[in-house]
Amino acid sequence: MPGGPAPAARPGAALRAVRFAALGDSLTAGIGDPVDGGWRGWAALLGGGLGPEGGGEFRNFAVSGALTRDVEEDQLPAALDFAPDLASVLVGVNDTLRCAFDIQDLAGRLDRVCRALAAQGAVLLTACLPDPGTMLGLPAPLARPLARRQRAVNAVVHALSERHGAVHLHMADAAWVADRTLWSADRLHPGERGHRMTAARFHDLLAARGLALGPAPSLEADRPPPTRTAALAWLATAGTGWVVRRCQDLLPELLRLAGDEVRHWARGTTARLDLHAEHALSTALTALGTRPSGPSLAGTGD
Repeated sequence: MPGGPAPAARPGAALRAVRFAALGDSLTAGIGDPVDGGWRGWAALLGGGLGPEGGGEFRNFAVSGALTRDVEEDQLPAALDFAPDLASVLVGVNDTLRCAFDIQDLAGRLDRVCRALAAQGAVLLTACLPDPGTMLGLPAPLARPLARRQRAVNAVVHALSERHGAVHLHMADAAWVADRTLWSADRLHPGERGHRMTAARFHDLLAARGLALGPAPSLEADRPPPTRTAALAWLATAGTGWVVRRCQDLLPELLRLAGDEVRHWARGTTARLDLHAEHALSTALTALGTRPSGPSLAGTGD
């Protein structure tokens, strides 16, 4: 978690229920944690433990498939109208899966979202996330380009979290990624146990700052983790549909990225791809007037 003092609560916040706004994509929308009639997810679980005796107001503005652009243009205005005391902003994985991925554009949009919420007095919640190539177990020529992109996104999130004094959670830790009991059958979204773990870890960080007054979310899952049979069934049904939908935009870009990866590997010049990604990230952070506080983009981890 970045250092620095916790932002002051909005005047009068202690006189009413804590307002928590969640912005982002399918992770925050609750995919992987089904309940009767829809999805629940880590943000809803956390929302019940922010105020005394579970008191609080929670609004989930996250939408499955959302890009950083969608968060800025669609979710942010509604969240600002809600005037939250706490606001989570977890987004970026979908951006890495698009051919139009531009780390400088993403960084600018994410900075504007964070600045607008912080300017209203909201305490920010952020997280660095694992890359989809690792989660899906893709072969190296496909996984490495996606890993570079996600590490760039995480570097931007680290820098902005430090700038705005955000409550930051490391979800790209190797131990977190390797524990398959935390993940749903699609291997991209947390399962119920993963959502509960995320909520509990955020609650711990908020409680350390005196920002969570209610009980921590329970780690006890209502349902068992998905079996290997369930994972295979998902891949054969819903997973196939997901791949088909993504192929129109993602497949041509993945093939291009994989082709570049293979060519550079054959020539022994893979380091050039890392340097190109480092340069793009450096340009993005320079435009923000900040520098990365996390590990090097060329390294491993988040």
